[in-house]
Amino acid sequence: MKVKSFYKSIGWILFLSFTFMVIPGLTLSKPSKTTREKSNISSSPVKRKLPIEERQSSGQQGPLQLDARSALLMDALTGEVLFEQNSREKIPPASFVKVLTLYLVLDAIKGGQLKMDELVTVSEKAWRTQGSKMFIKVGERVKVEDLIKGVAIASGNDACIALAEYLAGSEEVFVTRINEKAKMIGMKDSHFRNSHGLPAEGQVTTALDMAILAKRYIEDHPEALSFHSTTEFEYNGIRQGNRNTLLYKNIGVDGLKTGHIEESGYHLLATAKRDGQRMIAVVMGCDRMTKRANEAQKLLEYGFKNFSTLVAIKRDQPFGPIRVKRGKARQLILIPEEEGRVTVAKGKENSISMVPEIPSYVIAPIQKGQILGKVLIQKEGKEVKRINLIASSGIEKSLLPSWPVLGAMGGGVVLILVVGFWWFQRRKRRRA
Repeated sequence: MKVKSFYKSIGWILFLSFTFMVIPGLTLSKPSKTTREKSNISSSPVKRKLPIEERQSSGQQGPLQLDARSALLMDALTGEVLFEQNSREKIPPASFVKVLTLYLVLDAIKGGQLKMDELVTVSEKAWRTQGSKMFIKVGERVKVEDLIKGVAIASGNDACIALAEYLAGSEEVFVTRINEKAKMIGMKDSHFRNSHGLPAEGQVTTALDMAILAKRYIEDHPEALSFHSTTEFEYNGIRQGNRNTLLYKNIGVDGLKTGHIEESGYHLLATAKRDGQRMIAVVMGCDRMTKRANEAQKLLEYGFKNFSTLVAIKRDQPFGPIRVKRGKARQLILIPEEEGRVTVAKGKENSISMVPEIPSYVIAPIQKGQILGKVLIQKEGKEVKRINLIASSGIEKSLLPSWPVLGAMGGGVVLILVVGFWWFQRRKRRRA
């Protein structure tokens, strides 16, 4: 009976010790609450940020009236639409398609599948292509770099086909890739049938889609602007000037592409940079070549005059520190995943504020770059952008249990020793 009582006592002691060890662990494993720190702003509900292609309503129509079928102005650094006029109307793109052709070519170079000095053999199909030309010849071997210049500067349809056939085996396969790329970057209302933009049934785009394309193209391949900003190109003894006449005006324009077919009129996709700002202007369906340049310039001037692009959150801006549990380090600094830029009307720069949402603590292990919080950027109390906050460094899990667990384990051991000592002393006295 005494032995049974001893084992029963030990069982209860072990049960209580196990409970002391597990309960603190369960408490620590609960997700931490997120804390908000609001700065310079009144309380207001948070609204979902709309993607670029859904935010055209933020554009203004009142101050400007453009003599164009469709138009749009976008801040290239934030993606915010600042003006729009029939920006979703589907119009044949003409040579606007060539931006996508160059996009895929530069993707291939960046990915190592193509080199600037590779030689491309010109096919008869490329040579026979009508419209604007680079004037390459059948059977001629042309450097990829020269073909890129032929597309970007001289708007050569023949150069487009030569590049398309070399990269994909045929223009048809290349066009499939063009449409896949367009869909991937968010060009929802566009469809393409060739690599150069000559009239083709069902080939359409919109001013909004072209602005989305231009923004992504410049971000992924800023080196492309060195081609698009070149004012003339000579090949086979034929010198041709860039048809983007805004390049000659010294107003900060360094791209991007012109276009024209009888069916749709004159287009211009222009981008300019001034004092740390970059604007994208799209004008489609003008009735004269000079008008597309004038209307695009009007858009750019309107953007630079009336709007500021602010860096609300710097890329290396620290947030925290926050507590780390079960880790080899006790604290962790969070940093933004990207720079947070926003566009505001001039004179309203103070309307921008940010609301960090960070946890009160995190539990190790933590990987460097792991998303642990976010910052809401607000304009006049409305959310316009959100930036993820990531771990600035990795933290390994500590090999030692946390202090509550150690305390419970120690207490359990002490309790066992005390009870055991008491039981043996009691047994000894009874025998005596």
